[in-house]
Amino acid sequence: MIFGIDIQLALFYLFSAVMLGAALAVISARNPVYSALFLVLTFFSAASLWILLQVEFLGIVLVVVYVGAVMVLFLFVVMMLDINLDPLKEGFTRYLPVGIGVAIVMAGELLLVLWARDRLGPDRFPAPPLRDADYSNTRAVGEWMYTQFLLPFEVAGIILLVAIVAAIALTQRRRSDARVQVPARQVRVKREERVRLVKMKSEMPAKGEKG
Repeated sequence: MIFGIDIQLALFYLFSAVMLGAALAVISARNPVYSALFLVLTFFSAASLWILLQVEFLGIVLVVVYVGAVMVLFLFVVMMLDINLDPLKEGFTRYLPVGIGVAIVMAGELLLVLWARDRLGPDRFPAPPLRDADYSNTRAVGEWMYTQFLLPFEVAGIILLVAIVAAIALTQRRRSDARVQVPARQVRVKREERVRLVKMKSEMPAKGEKG
């Protein structure tokens, strides 16, 4: 508490505002490179909120996995692709009515949350108490994940596995007009199946032609 201001609460509102502004910039930026950079800022702000809530493990994982690996990969792919921005700008106005409808629904949900602030206020969900220096956040997350939340964790893993298999199946569909090589069949090929020897009588060159 400095000058009557709770520093932790002020940082929470600051990081929340930055995260919301960056998330809005992700969907409003015309350049895909800018969108990827704003998404990195969104993830970093979310990780800062996790750390403020004393969940350091999840905050570090969010930075290392998403910011350090996934988003960098996305950024490299977007920068290497030659993307024509003119069709993207033309489609922005086309989907504007649907976007406005979704925004209205989201605004209504936020108003409902604010209206029910007595049930969802900070008094019902206070800030977590401070932990001791020897408290292991990673161990606590592992114990909760594999004891009380084991079933939701397994269900989420099955859903992700089904999504991966479905993505592979969609990309590996056989097309009738596509030529596919099968190395196993090529190895089993015999000479009689590919080469045919034809016996022909030798012919004498015609008169005036040099043999």
